[in-house]
Amino acid sequence: QVQLVESGGGLVQAGGSLRLSCAASVSIFSINVMAWYRQAPGKQRGLVAEITSGGTHYDDAVKGRFTISRDNAKGTMYLQMNSLKPEDTGVYYCYAQTPLRNYWGQGTQVTVSS
Repeated sequence: QVQLVESGGGLVQAGGSLRLSCAASVSIFSINVMAWYRQAPGKQRGLVAEITSGGTHYDDAVKGRFTISRDNAKGTMYLQMNSLKPEDTGVYYCYAQTPLRNYWGQGTQVTVSS
């Protein structure tokens, strides 16, 4: 069983920055795929950024502004969000894929005001 706990969300003005963290309850050395998803009001949850052993992948809407990273020793994944826009508003969820099942965090709210 893996528990994922997000933190770092909040209210920020457009153009500002936030760093989200996702702390896992177990070692993440063997978790090949971790990702951040976003669910905007009235929309389906969608992939924002993914990090695997092969590299990183970003949604086109956040390329050049967001950076995903992980610290295996700390069991934590991060999402550095710069140049935030109102359309980045939503609940951000941490995701981890293991051979047995997939796990989700409880989400952290990010609100970007114009």
